[in-house]
Amino acid sequence: MSAFTHWADVEVRFRDSDAMGHVNNSVYLTYLEVGRQSYWNRFAADVPYDRVPFVLAHAALDFRSPSHTGEILRVFLRTAWIGRSSFGMAYEIREVTGSRLVVEATSVQVTYDYATHSTVPVPDWLRRGLESVEGGPLPARPATTR
Repeated sequence: MSAFTHWADVEVRFRDSDAMGHVNNSVYLTYLEVGRQSYWNRFAADVPYDRVPFVLAHAALDFRSPSHTGEILRVFLRTAWIGRSSFGMAYEIREVTGSRLVVEATSVQVTYDYATHSTVPVPDWLRRGLESVEGGPLPARPATTR
């Protein structure tokens, strides 16, 4: 967890659970988004989150243990790399009380111009903001990443 520069807590709501009594797999994407929104506020609080200059292009989740209504989950996240027009994030979701690992995940965000409906290079201000949260320059996109 020390590799993660940010975290956000989420309380599991009853509506998040499925017929099996645990959080439905699709809900974890929302938890990742809660983490990204909190991360965003660390360097761009003056820019509304509905105006972020990126779209989610890819997400991969590995489920490690179930979570249940009433638990508090901590979404740990960091920017893992940055490319010309995209950046990757890594996540762990852990139950707060016992630090039980619930989910490991990655995502790719593509910088996007909503007016032209096309990808654009990562703006300098966004690169600087991500690097400020991470404490320095970010590595380039790995060759094996989607």
